[in-house]
Amino acid sequence: MTDSTNLGVQTVLHPVTDLEKAKAVYTALLGVEPQADSPYYVGYEVAGQQIGLVPNGGPQGMTSPVAHWHVSDIEAKLAEVTAAGAVVKDAPREVGGGRVVATFTDPDGNVLGLIQDQ
Repeated sequence: MTDSTNLGVQTVLHPVTDLEKAKAVYTALLGVEPQADSPYYVGYEVAGQQIGLVPNGGPQGMTSPVAHWHVSDIEAKLAEVTAAGAVVKDAPREVGGGRVVATFTDPDGNVLGLIQDQ
């Protein structure tokens, strides 16, 4: 094991086909207005978690919700999980504001995400 601290699941992204309809449902469900609201991403901050809506699965082609674990060192954590049998799906990339994201699949093909904030 490495010194990569796992800060837990703090972000869950949901692919949606109709952003406006989904936004209405999630706003009603969560009881708050979106913190981020753009044509390519709508994000809510609720109880310390980020709930995101991604139109058409975004560039990563998501087909189901993806939980993202926040970690202190994304490269170290990817090395750990791949050594244990995971396969990198989307290599680490910066998405703005110093945030780096990556996804990998477990041995059953489930997609899991990692986030590192700089």
